Order: sequence, then C-alpha cells, then structure tokens
Amino acid sequence: MKICLLASGSGGNSICVQNGSSSVLIDAGLTGKRIEERLQGVGINPAGLQAIVVSHEHSDHIKGVGVLARRYGLPVWMTEGTLNASKKIFRGTEKIRVFENDEAFSIGDLSFQAFQLPHDAADPVNFSVTDGHSNVTVATDMGTVTQLVYQYMRHADLVIIETNYDYQLLMDGPYPWVLKQRISSTHGHLSNDGAAEALCNLAKEGLQQAVLAHLSEKNNRPDLARETCADMLQGQGVRSFPLSVAEQDRPSDIFVI
Repeated sequence: MKICLLASGSGGNSICVQNGSSSVLIDAGLTGKRIEERLQGVGINPAGLQAIVVSHEHSDHIKGVGVLARRYGLPVWMTEGTLNASKKIFRGTEKIRVFENDEAFSIGDLSFQAFQLPHDAADPVNFSVTDGHSNVTVATDMGTVTQLVYQYMRHADLVIIETNYDYQLLMDGPYPWVLKQRISSTHGHLSNDGAAEALCNLAKEGLQQAVLAHLSEKNNRPDLARETCADMLQGQGVRSFPLSVAEQDRPSDIFVI
C-alpha cells in the first residue's frame, strides 16, 4: 500500500492511498486544479482515481471535492451529517455514497473503517485503511485522543496523527481568545504534546512509524512538532522511531507499507 499526503495543514488537506489498481483520495481540501497538479507531481494520474472519501465538511477538507467528483465522475463517500453540512459544493449530478460513522466499506482493493473523532463539525470521522496486509490510520482534526481513536491507531503500520499547535505559540499568538479556546478544547485540534503522548504509548505497543500532520501555519512549526515528539519518545526510552512531518506547500514522500 502506498500513501502520499498531497497537502496537510490549515490551508488544505488531502491524502492519496493506493494499492494495485485502487487509488482513493481521503479529503480534497485544495482546489481541484491544485490537487491535480500535486497528484501529477508525484506520478499519479488523476483520471485513475476511484473515489473521494470525506472526513468532515470544513473547507480545508472539501474545497476541491465537488469539482473533482464532476470532472472525473468520482463517487464521493461521506456520512449523512457531513453531506447535509456540505451541500453547497454539489450540483446534484454527483454520485454520493453515504456511510455510517462507524461503518466499514470497500473501494476496489482498499477497505475503509470509519471512526468518530471529537471535533467541532457535523459528524466528523477519520479512517483506518487496509489492503488486507497493511494498515494506515489517519487521526487528524480531533481535540483529544479518545480510547476509540487510540484503538484504531494501535493496530496500524503507519499512523498519520495531528500535531496542530504548540500550546505556548497558540497562547502567545494573534488569535482572539475565543478562537484559542476553540482550538485547544477537546473538540478542537490536537497539540504537539497530545500527539507526543499518544505516540509514546503506541511505540511501546509496536508502532513503527508516524507522520505528523495538519500543522497550523501560525501556531506551530515543523521543527517544533518533530522535536516535541522526538524528545518525549527518547525520554521514555523509545529510540530510532521514524517521524515525518507533512507540509502544506508540497506533497510528502510516498510511504510504502
């Protein structure tokens, strides 16, 4: 299974998961044109996509969904709550596939398990994806790591986990207090420290690698997110744990698991 984060951050998010002839986008939070460019830049033909799977309705996750769905005739998979909250991006001609927020479904050779996260959206979910041999679990846009989220991450070969903000940068930054409260709440976003704690526990249970994702442009830095997680891992005796940081302005490496 191959995974590429085409974009990750407050300005737009999209992940491409592939196995054999199956190629699926998880979210499309850039413009359709920009996602096409990112796909082509890593050697993926947009015309070969089979579907778009949507986590929630915030614009940094759905901006290009409607355009891509119409241009390539792609089915769009989402919960009913997310559909109701994002109808403005559709024109009525798209192929919508509705799933429950705890449902498993298959697209080609890839099997998706949806699970709920604590986030301030209509019906937010993320996904554990397997081809029957390997597993990647995406856990971003969540205010805290619940037991449910942790259970899906602990069975993954690769975890894509949110490190949205550094607490001190957030508190000292320019955002109004109400927004700072929203981000740092249990239904907001996950901090570097929160991700680091989860990764320490997961590494001790056998997790081999992780990607730090959805970094805030104003309230975090890639080096800070990496250092916070690496320092906590080393402090708890976890050595040589591969940590990658996904970026907003360029695709990640292609991870093969």
